[in-house]
Amino acid sequence: MNSIYRFVNKPYLLTNIVSKKFSNNVLRNRLLYNSQFITSIQKKNYTSAKVHTRVEEELHEKAHIDYDRVAIVWNPSIAKLYEDALKYEDGSAISSTGALVTASGIKTGRSPKDKRIVDEPSSSDDIWWGPVNTKLPENVFLINRERAVDYLNTRKRIYVLDGFAGWDPKYRIKVRVVSARAYHALFMRNMLIRPTAQELQTYGSPDFTIFNAGGFPANRYTTGMTSTTSVALNFHTNEMVILGTEYAGEMKKGVFTVMHYIMPVKHNVLSLHSSANEGEGGDVSVFFGLSGTGKTTLSADPKRYLIGDDEHCWSDDGIFNIEGGCYAKCIGLSPEKEPEIYNAIRFGSVLENVVYNRHTREVNYDDSSLTENTRCAYPIEYIPNAKLPCISSGHPKNIVLLTCDAYGVLPPVSKLSPSQAMYHFISGYTAKIAGTEEGVTEPEATFSACFGQPFLVLHPARYAKMLAEKMQQHSADAWLINTGWIGGAYGVGERIKLRYTRAILDAIHSGELSKAEYESYDVFNLHVPKSCTGVPSELLNPSRTWKSADGFKNTRNSLADRFIKNFKNYEDQATSEILSAGPILS
Repeated sequence: MNSIYRFVNKPYLLTNIVSKKFSNNVLRNRLLYNSQFITSIQKKNYTSAKVHTRVEEELHEKAHIDYDRVAIVWNPSIAKLYEDALKYEDGSAISSTGALVTASGIKTGRSPKDKRIVDEPSSSDDIWWGPVNTKLPENVFLINRERAVDYLNTRKRIYVLDGFAGWDPKYRIKVRVVSARAYHALFMRNMLIRPTAQELQTYGSPDFTIFNAGGFPANRYTTGMTSTTSVALNFHTNEMVILGTEYAGEMKKGVFTVMHYIMPVKHNVLSLHSSANEGEGGDVSVFFGLSGTGKTTLSADPKRYLIGDDEHCWSDDGIFNIEGGCYAKCIGLSPEKEPEIYNAIRFGSVLENVVYNRHTREVNYDDSSLTENTRCAYPIEYIPNAKLPCISSGHPKNIVLLTCDAYGVLPPVSKLSPSQAMYHFISGYTAKIAGTEEGVTEPEATFSACFGQPFLVLHPARYAKMLAEKMQQHSADAWLINTGWIGGAYGVGERIKLRYTRAILDAIHSGELSKAEYESYDVFNLHVPKSCTGVPSELLNPSRTWKSADGFKNTRNSLADRFIKNFKNYEDQATSEILSAGPILS
């Protein structure tokens, strides 16, 4: 063996010997065998001597990622992600304004029916099991996790992104995203808060990890699976596994779901599906609403500072954004209607599932042939008046509940009493806009508790109670704004003009509506202003905009009945004041 190790250190000696013509065939064959043996030793020594990064070691130890076979690209630059997307991912291109155009595949919206949460002792008693959160045995989660890791290990390269969720350093969590697509890495680079170089050096291990193997299907015969798509969360291992969908929004909303659990349970901080902005005087407004109700559009107000467009927390210090970017709907986007969003679509932004001219690379934002749910993800600093860091100067002065009323019977604006605010917050009435979920092709009336039921982890009453306490503590006014239809239901009436909704918000922020004269709106018992600067007075009361008086009454009563039936789900945990704040049918 000593002679063999001598050859390992000086392999040319063996080469010279083997190259000679030996008359003794036995000796020659033995030397050739030793040559092969030495080569294997050299390879082994080379492999064991390879230096791995901290991130590679963590992924290998915790997830069995094969760091010798798979190239692990950690926190790559925007340019690198562009290059890889264009080179390796079909359907990628650069738009005329410099954004990365990409496609999410078959799934162009979230798949809420395929969402699962692991049923495990540390979190099970807190979770609101039932209509939103479906139990998944932990062993099944581990099967899906193994399936995801196996897929990632077949890739030539995977992307690892480390970022933060939550702008307030006291409450932020460290999130790691492991994905096979450059598009997914760039998307989450925009949506998470990007660490500084110094913060990356001291980042340590993540608090939560997402394994995105969306290009590989779940095994639909596995216990608990209903399709080839699976989006599963585990609060025991602090992990999320995605299979069977490449829609990037699943990662964004997965992080939000995690914050919906951690913030209230661990820190007594209220998590909100809302946008938020702040006036020059420090007055903060919070906008609740589901996708398509106007949270992103209305919060991007050139006269106010943007705190965030979709996900926030309300702590004892005020409001802070969860995300580092915005995720705006692009259908019908124009520089005239939404200049801030339109101009944010440039180098570094991600355009999903849009149609564009192959020659000029200009995007047709009115083309919905691929999906109604065309989207753009961009860093929040791309909005000129973004407030950085994304933390409010104080507590909210106005709470705005946005609804997209497909029936056309709710007023464009109503001032709510505290009990009415709780009733409508828990009800969360709106219409699902086409494309935001799989299978939704046109507006569909729905009730979504806390204006974000798909993302709730706790019972809605727990979030509502926290909101009521904070509103009372900080004397916040509450408003219900309908950004949906007026003059008739969907298909008959028309959607209220954006400029009217903006005028209403201007009147709220200036204090005009708090001093306005109001009239009562029957059945729903809402308080409707008689006038508002910039809005035709006849539009403020829906009963005056319908051509058919009987049609209006029948539709109004039908919607009121839906409210009443829906709220029966929460009667056992609602006070008498909240119950009396809803619609009343004689």
